[in-house]
Amino acid sequence: MKKEEFLQKLETELKIRRASIHTIKNYLFFNSKLLEFCGKDAEQIEEQDVKNFLAEKLSNKATGSVILALAAIKYAFMTILKKDPTSNIARPRKEKVLPDVLSKEEVDAVIKAAETVKSRLMIKMLYYTGLRVSELVNLKVSDINLEKGEALIKGKGNKQRRVFFTPRLHDSLKEWLSAHPQNIFLFSKEKPLTTRNIQKILNKISKKLGLQKPLTPHKLRHSFATHLLESGSDIRTIQALLGHENLSTTQIYTHLTDELYKKAKEKIYELERI
Repeated sequence: MKKEEFLQKLETELKIRRASIHTIKNYLFFNSKLLEFCGKDAEQIEEQDVKNFLAEKLSNKATGSVILALAAIKYAFMTILKKDPTSNIARPRKEKVLPDVLSKEEVDAVIKAAETVKSRLMIKMLYYTGLRVSELVNLKVSDINLEKGEALIKGKGNKQRRVFFTPRLHDSLKEWLSAHPQNIFLFSKEKPLTTRNIQKILNKISKKLGLQKPLTPHKLRHSFATHLLESGSDIRTIQALLGHENLSTTQIYTHLTDELYKKAKEKIYELERI
């Protein structure tokens, strides 16, 4: 099977599985690079070919990249050719790096340093809901329920979850939506903003405040989770609010009882009481 046919089949399988655009891009990338490196048809790829590819192309890359490459290759070959050339290749252990977070006072300073209503709302959304930046730019107005004070988020792998608005965030959203009735997306009319737009805003604020470490959307998300944990929120609840899949088990924490959601709301509201 030629490279082009193999990759086309892989893309089709991933779309049927409803994989995220990010996953499709990564899986196609690593399998394309493998076949390109080996110069063989897919059926001819063996374990040693994969090892040579990893040693030559990924030896200086982060552990996460190697793990992702192996997952991508395994999925492609198992799904299309019913064979796994990675089965005997040891997976490297991923280093556990503690997330870098802001204090509640620093979050408050970042929000106040935003120069426009729009940028201030972006930061509030990232911190008070724990959204990924990709989820924020793709959030549609139709997925926001101001009456219930929540939004429906379509996360990685098209999994859905709910996030909640603090009272002040709710008021800010209400004002913003009233002033921008034509918007399809929260921050844009027809096409979602790029994540680069938001990072530029954060870079400007970081420089203004003289922060020593980079200010990123993910740091605000980490801060949201850390502050909830510090306030006594259950770790299972936080996983569900963040849309995380627990990689150590097959269980996906996407369902919470109404009572747990109620408790989670109370803890999120406390984040405003700085």
